[in-house]
Amino acid sequence: MDLDALKADLEKDFLEIDSQDKLNSLKVKYLGKKGHISELSKNIKNLSKKDRPKFGKSIGELRKLCEEKISAAQEKIEANLINESLEKERIDITLPGSFKSQGKLHPLTVTTLKITDFFFAQGYLIEDGPEIESSYYNFDALNIPLDHPARDMHDTFYLDNGDLLRTHTSPVQIRAIEKRGAPLKIICPGKVYRSDADKTHTPMFHQIEGLVISENVNFGHLKNEIMTFIDFLFGPDTKVRFRPSYFPFTEPSAEVDIMDKKTKKWLEIMGCGLVHPNVINMAGLDSNRFSGFAFGMGIERMAKLLYEIEDMRSLFTNDIKFLSQ
Repeated sequence: MDLDALKADLEKDFLEIDSQDKLNSLKVKYLGKKGHISELSKNIKNLSKKDRPKFGKSIGELRKLCEEKISAAQEKIEANLINESLEKERIDITLPGSFKSQGKLHPLTVTTLKITDFFFAQGYLIEDGPEIESSYYNFDALNIPLDHPARDMHDTFYLDNGDLLRTHTSPVQIRAIEKRGAPLKIICPGKVYRSDADKTHTPMFHQIEGLVISENVNFGHLKNEIMTFIDFLFGPDTKVRFRPSYFPFTEPSAEVDIMDKKTKKWLEIMGCGLVHPNVINMAGLDSNRFSGFAFGMGIERMAKLLYEIEDMRSLFTNDIKFLSQ
């Protein structure tokens, strides 16, 4: 086969390549040990010295052309494979992205943080205490007499050993006075338990209580603190009233109401009062020198007012739709 005919066959063969197998076959056909170009190269020795350089040059050019064709065909095959793969794995960028839901803080957590952040900014320390309490810290040290209804079995969860699930966070106040002494300025957020369950009550709920013990503390200090807090939480245009009330651990005592801006009805939000001298003395301080005020509120009730929740039990149903509002 002469060079021109071989070159023509080479050009034609490389036009028909559409797979790696065909390309590999052509490599063997033209550049293999017994390939056409290799066989022609063997004929150089049979030529005259005069014709050898020209023929050798032509063979070299044909070999170079073949290698270029192979390289180009290889790139084309690889590009086709990539395109086929992309077509199979094609992503439609017009499709909407997948939504990954994110968790949110529970309304009770948000309400607790709002309240604790306010009082922390006012210089209050945050105290915590055990949820399983003794009768001493839950009742005796708080001036609650033995015949008080709160001690009844139908109001309090008692354990077999005589301890109980705390009915308020007030025991934390006594423990804090014993630990820190006076002057003292604390808030006590936490869970409390009472045998009560209906639309506005749950057997486990959350309270935040505050306590200030120092010298010459009076009701004016208490009222100013509560009014400032209500302005922060419900707005400065909120109407507030203090009603005389009774708590064993404060004297005088009061209930604090705010007016609902929609219904124009008074809503109770917290209890408060000056710390009873007996409580101060029981905690190891001198009531002739120290006085103080205390206040307490249910976090569920505050959340109910802030988020306009009709049924307080909704806060504990784990309804994602409700909690995501």
